[in-house]
Amino acid sequence: MKSLFLLAALFGLTLSATAKPNVIYILADDLGYGDLSCYGQDKISTPNIDRLATEGLKFTAHYSGNTVCTPSRAVLMTGQHSGKVYVRGNLKGEIGAALDPEMTVLPEVFKAAGYATGLYGKWGLGPTHHTGADSPLTHGFDEFAAWKSQTIAHTYYPSTWVVNGEELPLDEGTYVHDLIMEKAMNFIESNAKSETPFFCYIPTAVPHAAMHAPAELHEKWRKKFPEFDGKIGKYGAGGEPCPDVVNPIAGFAAMMENLDNQVGEILDTLKELGIDGNTLVMFTSDNGAHKEGGHDPEFWNSSGNLRGHKRDMHEGGIRAPMLARWPGTIAPGTTTDLLSGFQDILPTVCELTGQPVPEQNDGISFVATLKGDPEAQKKHDYLGDSSAHWFIATLAIETGISPRELMRLDDRMLWTLQRALIARNTPRNT
Repeated sequence: MKSLFLLAALFGLTLSATAKPNVIYILADDLGYGDLSCYGQDKISTPNIDRLATEGLKFTAHYSGNTVCTPSRAVLMTGQHSGKVYVRGNLKGEIGAALDPEMTVLPEVFKAAGYATGLYGKWGLGPTHHTGADSPLTHGFDEFAAWKSQTIAHTYYPSTWVVNGEELPLDEGTYVHDLIMEKAMNFIESNAKSETPFFCYIPTAVPHAAMHAPAELHEKWRKKFPEFDGKIGKYGAGGEPCPDVVNPIAGFAAMMENLDNQVGEILDTLKELGIDGNTLVMFTSDNGAHKEGGHDPEFWNSSGNLRGHKRDMHEGGIRAPMLARWPGTIAPGTTTDLLSGFQDILPTVCELTGQPVPEQNDGISFVATLKGDPEAQKKHDYLGDSSAHWFIATLAIETGISPRELMRLDDRMLWTLQRALIARNTPRNT
């Protein structure tokens, strides 16, 4: 299948440059369905991320690839659903997490269409200082700046980071998230100025693990929530520096404000560069809200009244916020209850860029929904297939019907049950 993409790139069998939207895909880490103010969060506000909703489209039935990081990202990259993808959980040392080099994955679709491709954040599919299958460079990224590993991404003060496969030292006390975001901004600006279409993938570690935030913002939120100053957030990062956090409640709020400000900077930069109307920005999360490092998802109502959190095969563990903004193409202030998931990103990108859909794909393009044409939108009967254990297990837990009985139901009945659960579990404020 990969040869089709190489031929397409060689002979220019792609859409014209003017028809290719730039794509920025921001993947938050362990952000719950209720952690954004546009999804009902009322203790902090996220006005810049909310702009993606007020100026674009909000999804209310979008699902991450799994309940934890590695398999969720594998679903995103391969377009395979959770019942088929090669990895089902996080792996010690990320051994076995690497993508198959023979499989055409998301960044390679962009490369075949003539895009520049960059990754900035937490890869989660192999140690980034390795060569070969572990490396993002093997799978279609031109450049990247990242944490060294998924475990080290638990801290925002590591001793090193990895840029294009080279491990580089960091000065003590460097808040690496901001450094990585600077690289992402440079990538966007340089490609805009050279009029090169680009795919900018930003799998930030925020708000996962240690509740580290820039000091000024952290102090601001400690004044807002002084009652939690006696609480100390502790976490580890594989032997890397991982300072304790006084008042991790304030830490979470500060992390979110910092990320929200940076999303605002990205949106403002797109406008300043004159590429706002030709850039699709998507924002989502890899799974439900976590409970580590002193984070308190109950205090924040991070699951948005959905049941469960990260690692739980309930709605709160897998239903993700999903926002899409593309001025002039996506109608502002719209909402969709289209049943969708991470496996749908790959075919959506294929349609946007005029590329063939890789043979392993299980997803459905939602370009019609982005363009406001629900009648033309193909739909999943349900996510996964009737042999996917995660899907049957979730329905069994939520309905009380035994897995054996569920396996006997036809596809239409399974779809009806899932839609009923979505309707029942969706908070009124979404």
